[in-house]
Amino acid sequence: MCSRFEIDATPGDIAERFGLADPPPLLGASEMRPTDLGLIIDGGEKPCLSGWGLAVEWDAKPLINARAETLSRKKTFRPLLGNRCLVPATAYFEWRKDGHARRKNRIGTKSRGVFAFAGLTDGDRFTIITCPPAADIAHIHDRMPVILERRAEHLWIDRGTPFNEVSGLLVPYGAEPLRAEEETPPAAGQPDLFS
Repeated sequence: MCSRFEIDATPGDIAERFGLADPPPLLGASEMRPTDLGLIIDGGEKPCLSGWGLAVEWDAKPLINARAETLSRKKTFRPLLGNRCLVPATAYFEWRKDGHARRKNRIGTKSRGVFAFAGLTDGDRFTIITCPPAADIAHIHDRMPVILERRAEHLWIDRGTPFNEVSGLLVPYGAEPLRAEEETPPAAGQPDLFS
């Protein structure tokens, strides 16, 4: 379930894509993992770096994902429904089960551009909202992060718009086809250098 994503774009490209007055801060790595600092845009004056994964007292692991279908029913997420954010990305990674093996897939838009996940933030940390998968990637996993259509991004982070008016945006991405690139497994007989 979306436990890694990529933001492989320059600060200038991100600023241009989201109409930011100033380029955002630099990220430490292009492949983001839980607890890493990721870039979010929350409708405030400037984008900021925030930790990926909400801290909760009932679980030692951070909550990196939140199911779109249950947001308004879960007491962890209800207080954050007015604190919506965009999480810029260029792809996310998902592992497809192949017997006992797991195959890493890089999933992004066919145009390979920068897009935005729908997220929630508590001011210090964020979580990425998930939904059922788009048809073209459903064979890889039964969930995907919500990728907002470009025209919906401003509405999602508008704090004056109640959650019930934007909850309909939390659907599988359909603005353009998604592209999955699966890592090739090592050839038979080839030693695994990392085992």
